[in-house]
Amino acid sequence: MMAGVEDVYKTHIEKLLQAIYATKYIKEDNIPCEIEEGLYLGSLGAAHNKDGLKSKNVTHVLTVANMLAPPHPNDFIYKKIDVTDREGTDLTRHFAECFDFIDEAKTKGGGVLVHCFAGKSRRTSKKSLEVNETEKTE
Repeated sequence: MMAGVEDVYKTHIEKLLQAIYATKYIKEDNIPCEIEEGLYLGSLGAAHNKDGLKSKNVTHVLTVANMLAPPHPNDFIYKKIDVTDREGTDLTRHFAECFDFIDEAKTKGGGVLVHCFAGKSRRTSKKSLEVNETEKTE
């Protein structure tokens, strides 16, 4: 019985912390960073910055996180990869799906914001992507 109560408290604390961090990222980290022409990387804050995204011709938003709803569903085309934003999360199995979404946006003349909650899983995936791209060119 006690373990069940602890799990409930743990879940509530996790949700509270997520709300606190979300507020922080929306206020402090809301500028998308251009990776290449038409491709931007950002956090939850960048995804909420509708005017900033529109000014950069972003038409598509790729959300790589669970528990995040699209903030502007009537203004952008969304794709969600439902994973936990933690260091060590393996996103490589989603690469083909993500690349197709990015290519679709660029083919239509738009840009793409790729974002997660706080950037933890991006670090590991960036390295995996670099290795994957290197292997393709060899």
